[in-house]
Amino acid sequence: MLKDLFRKPKYVTVHADTVKKDIPEGLWQKCPTCNEILYSKELEKTLKTCNKCGYHFRMSARERINITVDEGSFLELEADLASANPLGFVDYPDKIAKAQEATHIKDAIVIGEAAIGGNPVVIGVMDANFVMGSMGSVVGEKVTRAIEKAIEKRVPLIIFSASGGARMQEGIVSLMQMAKTCGALAKLNEAGLLYITVLTDPTTGGVTASFASMGDVALAEPGALIGFTGSRVIEQTIKQKLPDGFQTAEFLLNHGFVDMVIPRQQLRSTLEALLELHSTGGTENA
Repeated sequence: MLKDLFRKPKYVTVHADTVKKDIPEGLWQKCPTCNEILYSKELEKTLKTCNKCGYHFRMSARERINITVDEGSFLELEADLASANPLGFVDYPDKIAKAQEATHIKDAIVIGEAAIGGNPVVIGVMDANFVMGSMGSVVGEKVTRAIEKAIEKRVPLIIFSASGGARMQEGIVSLMQMAKTCGALAKLNEAGLLYITVLTDPTTGGVTASFASMGDVALAEPGALIGFTGSRVIEQTIKQKLPDGFQTAEFLLNHGFVDMVIPRQQLRSTLEALLELHSTGGTENA
């Protein structure tokens, strides 16, 4: 019959070898919040935020620096500092080597001198891609040296945190970095210099309990996980159900822990405005 000519078959058999195409890896990314499939090139244009739901994808330290500081102004400091193996973990050196190869940085933070809107700063940016941004001796040392450089240059300090906490392979050496960085920040405060902390996803553990929480101004990105320990551990400890959205940037804003939650597209301009305000205030008070 004539209608049979236009009837669609229920199944079509296609041999994979005849249709397989070489599709570059990483061409598309799936938003973990709304499941939108995003073209990677378009995602770069939106500074790695989902154009449907606003989810903020994690950024590498290099990516963060590129979108934050004035072009060509970044001068990296202490780039060759690398972790030792103080407790003799058998697989630790290999783990560090793999992280270095994957991220092209020596440890979980990059520090340097730069300018934002023409305002000189010292900046540190943590990278969650490097052993989950865990803080060991190198992270603590580089944060401390960044603070000391800010004091030497008499310029504001900005640190972007992204960390899963202290690095267990370095034991007490890792935990000591909490006190060391806080001590250095006390000297920065005594020098009357501005410290802006930017909390990104995730900021947890010893980093939260030390330098990440000590800013004169505390900013956070939307939806960032911020806390000392996991919500499940807290619930098991206090035997209570935690509020919805607990440990998100928005929850902490409502409870006075951070000053502003700033979408990534507005973060650079916000930092520039804060630096300008601080510069003007410093001139007037001189």
